[in-house]
Amino acid sequence: MSRKKIPSPNSKKYGVPLYSVGWVRFKDRDLSSDDNGEVSNSTQYYVVLAGGGGEGRSGIPNAVLISSFDSHTNFLSDLPVYKLETRSDLPYRTAVHPNDDGIVCSFPNSCRWYEIGEKGSEELYKLILKESDKLQPRLEDVGQQLSLAFNNEGSALAAGGQDGNLRVFEWPSMVIILDEASAHKSVKDLDFSPDGKYLVSLGNSGPAKVWDLTSKTTTASLLKENDEFFCFCRFSASNDTNQVLYIAAATGKGGSIVTWDTKTWKRIGSKTVVRDTISAFSVSPDGKFLACGTTQGDVFILNSASKQVQTVVRKAHLGFVTAFSFSHDSRALASVSLDSSARVTLIEEKKEAGELSLWVVFVILLAVVAYFMKNQGIQLGVTVLKIFKSL
Repeated sequence: MSRKKIPSPNSKKYGVPLYSVGWVRFKDRDLSSDDNGEVSNSTQYYVVLAGGGGEGRSGIPNAVLISSFDSHTNFLSDLPVYKLETRSDLPYRTAVHPNDDGIVCSFPNSCRWYEIGEKGSEELYKLILKESDKLQPRLEDVGQQLSLAFNNEGSALAAGGQDGNLRVFEWPSMVIILDEASAHKSVKDLDFSPDGKYLVSLGNSGPAKVWDLTSKTTTASLLKENDEFFCFCRFSASNDTNQVLYIAAATGKGGSIVTWDTKTWKRIGSKTVVRDTISAFSVSPDGKFLACGTTQGDVFILNSASKQVQTVVRKAHLGFVTAFSFSHDSRALASVSLDSSARVTLIEEKKEAGELSLWVVFVILLAVVAYFMKNQGIQLGVTVLKIFKSL
């Protein structure tokens, strides 16, 4: 007799193939009053999803969805709290502004900006998306944009096109900072450095490129080695506040992570971390974690310093993982797939080896104290305790 699979509270299906995911924080109206009769506010987390069936008559809608997530119960809402259907236009990639006030979404021919608003009465408040013409005419009739990103301050927006055009704009004025018509054959991925001075981009072939946004020139070309195929690129602030660059690559042995020094732009390490091809990659805002999604639907969360796998969720999705997004506090990872599923995985920070070693020493010393107190008298046990306190 087969067992019926129990639905997971943190994994839901939303009826459309999903290509993009992001997080939004919003002040949620709490209708319960305090002692003074005032309504209090609390921060509510939402997951923004985008995808669909594309053009044609598949019967699968194209839509941008917003679902709520409760980190206390690890519960992702069964139904979206808001759904915006986009007719025949497939929303492929999204970028949530760092201020959580809007979303840039790429469609087959243009990009659109949706402001995140609030609508309702005292009985019911919900998030809504309102289309704005803020991106016109800069990102209108420009073809499919395969990658979108804001810098950490939210003062610049980058867009990488299927035609190889790389554009960077001031935000919200949309004044052009950089416009490279042939940056790559096709711009597959891009990311800003934490300080906003650099932008890394990569295409379907050739080296990854690092752009100096002050001089508006290429400052480095990062070459592949052996059978590497670059898939994704992400900057990060390491634990010692230095910036590092990670590139996820496919090799004959599986998926690997290549690390680059951002002062010399030299390769400083490479490690195979998964057996299958990496289909999604992200770095947590605090720089402590790397996330790799595979073509088999598995989710891997790694310690960024050691590149050791910390958490594995096998078959997190039935289809390959299409996109990742870490929450603002780096304690949750949202992932999506072509199988129409979205999942949120909570992250627990593991104890470092040094911390564990200290606890081992503590336990051993306690055992020694107990032994001497039993066999040699209390005074000697007290002496040992004094030795431990001096460590």
